[in-house]
Parts: sequence; C-alpha cells; structure tokens
Amino acid sequence: MRAGPDAFAPLMRGMLDSASTDDDDHHPAHRYRAIFVSDVHLGTAGCQAQALLGFLKANRSDYLYLVGDIVDGWQLRRRWFWPQSHNDVVQKLLRRARKGCKVVFIPGNHDEFARGFLGHEFGGIEVREDAVHTTADGRKLWITHGDYFDGVIQCAKWLAFLGDNLYEFTLKLNRYLNGLRARLGLPYWSLSAYLKQKVKTALNYVTDFEVAVAQAARSLGHDGVVCGHIHRAEMRDINGTLYCNDGDWVESRSALVEHLDGRLELVYWNEEQTSSTLVHAQQEVAA
Repeated sequence: MRAGPDAFAPLMRGMLDSASTDDDDHHPAHRYRAIFVSDVHLGTAGCQAQALLGFLKANRSDYLYLVGDIVDGWQLRRRWFWPQSHNDVVQKLLRRARKGCKVVFIPGNHDEFARGFLGHEFGGIEVREDAVHTTADGRKLWITHGDYFDGVIQCAKWLAFLGDNLYEFTLKLNRYLNGLRARLGLPYWSLSAYLKQKVKTALNYVTDFEVAVAQAARSLGHDGVVCGHIHRAEMRDINGTLYCNDGDWVESRSALVEHLDGRLELVYWNEEQTSSTLVHAQQEVAA
C-alpha cells in the first residue's frame, strides 16, 4: 500500500513539536542494554499509552527497537483518535533518540504507510524494514514485525481487516468487563488473551506462526528472532532457534529486554504498583 504524508501525520507532528515537557532526566531508571516493544497501536482507544509512558520513564537502554504496529493507521483511516498521551509517547521516543539511545522503527502491517520511508530518519529514529541486533554475549537476533509470515495478511487482506474490526469489538467488551471487575475489586483480565488460549484454531495459528518465523531466522543464519504481530508474549527454543515475541501494549503491557550481560527476559509492566516495578515473568530459554 502506498504511503501518504497524511497517514504519517501523528509522528510528523510529534517531531515538529520540540517543546517537550518531559521530565525524564529527573526520574531514577533501570538501565538495560536493549528494549524491544511492539504493537502499541497509537491512535486506538485500546492503546495503553500511559502504561507505556510509565514503563519508558522507569527503564532506559542503549538500544530501543520499535517492532511494528506502533501507530495504527488502519483505525486512524476509519476514525481519528489521537489524545495527548499518544503524542506524549511519540515525544518520549524522540527524546530517547536525542539523548543518544539508538532507536530503530520497523513498521508492521498497521503502520505499513511508514514503509514508504525506509532508510530515512525522523528526529533520530531510523526507519528500517528489519534489523539484526547482536547481544552482549554475541548472539545475532533478527528483528521483524512478523506480518510477512501471516497468510491472512498476505493472501486475503480483506479478511485481516474484518478480523481487526472483530478484535476492536473484543477490546471494547474487555474494557467494559474490566470496569465491572474493578468495581468488584478483581484484577485486570484479558478476554482476547483468554480466547486465544482456548480456541483451538487460534492456538494452531500461533504455533504455525512461531515455527515459520523461527525457521526463517535460522535460514538467514541468525541465532534467534524478535517479532510482534500476534500480541502474544513468548520466549522459547524452536528447533535450536530462539523465538522471542515481545507482546503488545494493548493487552499484555509486555516488553523484551536485554540485560547488560546479554541475558534476555520478558517483562510485564504493572502500573498499579510503583512506577519502577516490573513483573519479571519469564527467563531466557537456554541457548
């Protein structure tokens, strides 16, 4: 799909707005070597922008990879939705680049308009089709959003748009249910994540996707792969290749991080706890 300047307007406006009120330098932060996030879906009501801002404020890194679907161009074409918190996320990312963090943006299918800007930089953020990251312990990780391995996206885009609409409906229902749960004193619960775990066809799709991405990384000579796209945080060994999916910032509020020694870990942000608290959920599979 041809990229147009109007579709890229949210990021462009954020770059032109240099009067940032960000107080990033005044907050203690945990430092990682690299942070990988994807599927933020700025421009949608389901985007948990405030949670992402809290995570970025509490955690810094030398490398920051934006692994696709950062902006949801599909939804913005249907209905414009861009609150201040979404612009604040853009400002935070730009500030990281200005402060010396290497920020790489790899567009996904929802922000495919940005693929018209491959090879360019915006405010110090590189736009690339994919990337290879070498960890501190020497492993090479291929970074790709993952939509090229989705048969629905590639072969029947109209079906993907239909699925996107159904997913948005599920998220709206999920917000309503969690509003009730909050009033009852119950914790957050993801309906769509539950359905993904219980519906057999969804599980088969996830498994096929993970295997296909890992095989592609192995065929390219890499030790592992980092992707997003399916909104399911995971880290496991697949036939000798390390498969990492950093999850999303619509449901799971998850990220993949590389520690200074090269160790990889999935972390989940819990905004109900202190601003510097992460829920460390899964250590790296032995390579």
